[in-house]
Amino acid sequence: MRLPRVVRVRQEFPRPRVGNVGAALREELGREEIRARIEPGASVAITAGSRGISNIAEILRTLVALLKEAGAEPFAVPAMGSHGGATAEGQVEILASLGVTEGYVGAPIRSSMEVVELGRTGRGIPVFMDRIASESDGVVLVNRIKPHTDFHAGVESGLLKMASIGLGKHAQALALHAHGVPGIRDHMVEVGKAMLASGKVLFGVGIVENAYEETAVIEAIPPERIPEREAELLEESARLMPKLPVEEMDVLFVDELGKNYSGTGMDTNVIGRFRILGVEEPESPRARYVIVSDLSEASHGNALGVGLADFTTRRLFEKIDFRATNENVLTSTFVERGKIPMVMESDREALEAAIRCNWGVPPEETRFVRIPNTLHLRELYLSENLLEEALASGRVEVVEGPREMAFDGEGNLLPFTRAAAA
Repeated sequence: MRLPRVVRVRQEFPRPRVGNVGAALREELGREEIRARIEPGASVAITAGSRGISNIAEILRTLVALLKEAGAEPFAVPAMGSHGGATAEGQVEILASLGVTEGYVGAPIRSSMEVVELGRTGRGIPVFMDRIASESDGVVLVNRIKPHTDFHAGVESGLLKMASIGLGKHAQALALHAHGVPGIRDHMVEVGKAMLASGKVLFGVGIVENAYEETAVIEAIPPERIPEREAELLEESARLMPKLPVEEMDVLFVDELGKNYSGTGMDTNVIGRFRILGVEEPESPRARYVIVSDLSEASHGNALGVGLADFTTRRLFEKIDFRATNENVLTSTFVERGKIPMVMESDREALEAAIRCNWGVPPEETRFVRIPNTLHLRELYLSENLLEEALASGRVEVVEGPREMAFDGEGNLLPFTRAAAA
């Protein structure tokens, strides 16, 4: 089959960034409205999530140091819903993979899946809290604020999510996901606000990243201001997030799926698919077929999101830890995302299968886009027939090409670094 020739391009995105994260955080905690909340001798729980937040280990280490300077006794608690197989040990392992260890951050990591119930929301949803954190004198919420991969609303993924599903562990995740999208869109906010109203939260540290995975904003926020300020920072995050340079394609090829790239393995905002029953798909971007080729090592076998694709490869399939994947999928209740696509022996076979199903389009005229993952979109490959549209975006330059696609001896596309030299 004759495949489309491709052009390697590079995108430029807005790039505000914090030069010295530690210094910025020290300045934030030095503000009177934040400093006054830290009492000498107080035990303080710091939430540590599972997302691949840039500088997260440094941020937690700096927080620990600053809290100690103020006379507090900080410790970290894993706050990540059902991740890590919904086990205390698994969640500590995930933190270690992110560089968050007791030795590095300078404080104990106290992990447990036990929770206590603080009460119920007005609509009867239980409000759970990590038992160990509940026994502390106060909690510091830490999370990145960004668009959610399941819905769009005024508040999506950020400090309120950390206050609810993060601190509430697996029990809270189950209680919220049992209501589908309304559970994580509406009830999640109510649970998060109930946690803020409990008096246990000292302050939150909100983080916004740019498209280069750099810290663009880091801000300490008093609990009473978190809902309002988070909504404002969500708008900034949406402005800065990476995007594809074209809106419509026949085949979108994603080299790697991974929890380190998105909570759904592939960011739904990038690929234009939610795959949730009863939820309308995004208007753009639009990909007729999605291929996902491999699973990241950092995912530890959790292939949540593989069901967002139409085709995959045997090498990805053989890396799946079905226990971890199924636990995460069933907790979310979005079962479409855990279904296995057609499994092909190689990238070439998957690509040829997708092109074969692309009705009425000659193979060499396929509108094709290849990305390494849904987080790193600065460099990508486009078929020649998409180049004019991409250049019209005003943020794209040609790096090389056009050229034929480069495969190895097993029929898999060469990695981005090797493909450039082939």
